Amino acid sequence: QVQLVESGGGLVQPGGSLRLSCKASGFILSSYTMTWNRQAPGKERELVATLTSGSGIINYADSVKGRFTVSRDNAKNTVYLQMNSLKPEDTAVYYCNAHLTRETVYWGQGTQVTVSS
Repeated sequence: QVQLVESGGGLVQPGGSLRLSCKASGFILSSYTMTWNRQAPGKERELVATLTSGSGIINYADSVKGRFTVSRDNAKNTVYLQMNSLKPEDTAVYYCNAHLTRETVYWGQGTQVTVSS
């Protein structure tokens, strides 16, 4: 029953913007720590942002700080990743993760973001 579905990826010019969505089913998203990760071909998986449950504190990787913003819509049980000033090095598959326990994390299927000149 637990499910995460990412959407909103696509092709964008350098300097452009995209908003990714991660809709949760089977659990209340706001009760758990959520993360955004990305993986590009031939590169290590990178933690992009963390939204910590309880405190609501958001941490961003240095590579996206000042350009990406995480938000949450509790009524829609959805978290978002607003991406501005996109660079070619942002090209990757982006995944939303739900940390239901310290040892249990659920993944969505990912959405492709391509930044191309």
